Amino acid sequence: MATTTDDRTAEPTRGGQSVSQQALEAQTALLPYALAVFAVSLPAYVWAGSHAVNAVWMTGTFAIFAAAWGAFYGVVNWLKDPQAAANTAMRGRIQILAALIWALAVAQIAAFSDGAGPAREPLLMTALAASVVIIFFASPWLPSLLIVGPAAAAGPLIALFSRPQDRDLASNAWGAVALAMALALILNRILRRQFALAAEREMLIADRAGKVEEARRLAQSKSDLVATLSHEIRNGLTGVAHVLAAAAGRNGRGAPSREQLTAALDAANDLISVLNTTLDSETAEAGRLSVDARPFDVVALLRDLVLLNRPNASAKGLELSLHIAPELAEGSAGAALADAHRARQIIANLIGNAVKFSVRGRVEARVELTAAGRLAVEIADTGPGLAADELELAFEPFHRIERTSAGTSGAGLGLSLARQLARLMGGDLTAHSAVGVGSCFRLELPYDPEASAERVIETTEVALPDPAERRTLKVLIAEDDALNAAMLRAVIEQLGHQVVHAVDGRRAFDLAKICDFDLLMIDGRMPGMDGPATIAAVRGLGDSKSGVPIVAVIGGDADEAKECVDAGADAVLRKPVSVAAVARAVADAIAVTRRDGSQARLTA
Repeated sequence: MATTTDDRTAEPTRGGQSVSQQALEAQTALLPYALAVFAVSLPAYVWAGSHAVNAVWMTGTFAIFAAAWGAFYGVVNWLKDPQAAANTAMRGRIQILAALIWALAVAQIAAFSDGAGPAREPLLMTALAASVVIIFFASPWLPSLLIVGPAAAAGPLIALFSRPQDRDLASNAWGAVALAMALALILNRILRRQFALAAEREMLIADRAGKVEEARRLAQSKSDLVATLSHEIRNGLTGVAHVLAAAAGRNGRGAPSREQLTAALDAANDLISVLNTTLDSETAEAGRLSVDARPFDVVALLRDLVLLNRPNASAKGLELSLHIAPELAEGSAGAALADAHRARQIIANLIGNAVKFSVRGRVEARVELTAAGRLAVEIADTGPGLAADELELAFEPFHRIERTSAGTSGAGLGLSLARQLARLMGGDLTAHSAVGVGSCFRLELPYDPEASAERVIETTEVALPDPAERRTLKVLIAEDDALNAAMLRAVIEQLGHQVVHAVDGRRAFDLAKICDFDLLMIDGRMPGMDGPATIAAVRGLGDSKSGVPIVAVIGGDADEAKECVDAGADAVLRKPVSVAAVARAVADAIAVTRRDGSQARLTA
């Protein structure tokens, strides 16, 4: 039997019971008392049954009472089972059915009371009193009250109103039943209000517990972050400091060897990688990491990454191979739908881990289409392999498997971040592994068979131009941080260009008005006149100077990048900068300007 309640009673609350559940609990708590009342009323029921017109009817009366009492006793015991009590819908139906059995017993008494002669009126009043008792015990739950109450009172009232000489008694009985129903409804309203307050209290307690747990988790994450960064930064900077001290000739040390310089460079690159991964992970944890899903060529990306990692694999004696499914061969239609930069980040991490942790054997990259129409990239290796519990732990932030990662750098965030990025792009990252056999990580991404793939060229792939083919550009950089400005100047000069440095946006704008530059590189965040404002001001000059190529140099914030592009930047370069990244940003900015028909002032 379906019942209708208001919204507050229909929906369960978080961390507690709904109003309906609490009402059923209250009614359940009264059921043993109801059972006791009906047992105490047995003598009165026997007396009423003795007035039945014949022995068969009297026996039926006692049988109905026994069946009702037994069924009610069974319901009370059934509700003690936690699984039964958890099913609210079934529980409500059974409680209503049990109450209707007693309503049937009352109606049966009223039926034979009509022919009981002088005992008619006392018997009908007894039946009416029994119906009022039933109304009281049905009052905690509104659906039960509205269904059982009228059903219990119907038999005695119909019998009283059936004879004209009993009109006064029938009117009084009707008033008594109406009063009982009104009081029961008032009681039900009071109880519902209390139940709603209790449900709200439970929800607040649950919310508070959730906030406490979230705060604990964030505090633990920050603690792990600080501990990890402290370890990685200390180790990386210590190695770099030793090499720099040798280069400076301190403590009588000789100049560092090529091996020492290579080790220091590796330590610095590892440190940058840890910092970038940590920042991305924290951004993802806070829910502020965004992706730009577009069609791109996963096969080309895989080829590039395999070529990029093959020297490292060969140095360790590993075979690094790539297998492409025939349906994804070069020239075929279709493309993956994801953020190309983030997809590359995931796959590069998987291939890099496979090469890093495999001592012998091979690493294999595979790409294919799944039966569900998604694109799957698998990276399999013959490394040490992981047990089931180790594999689960490997995807947890700041957890590293000591058995396999001893002696290697890292923050323990690569796989955790990779899975977050995959799911953010509508895909997933899974894995299976066996100790002593190897591991296989599987990245699945959405795939559109009709899309046109875009070639992904990362800045790490860009080669420096041949010195004989270089063109010298006049570059204006606007950077308020002296160290960042020095690094950017060094990179640009390494590329063979001339540099003018402005310490803020206002100075850069003033120089752009009076001097001819081939390229502007403007920091996104500067005091006073920031990057977007400076870019917009240059674009608003209204003469040939407004068409100069502009590269926005940002700290990695997606909002900052959007502001700069909206203001008129042709390309975006993220810090920390590298030679290849600057070369690509410069090429992209000049290419965009040429396509727009603006003049690119190049000097020999």
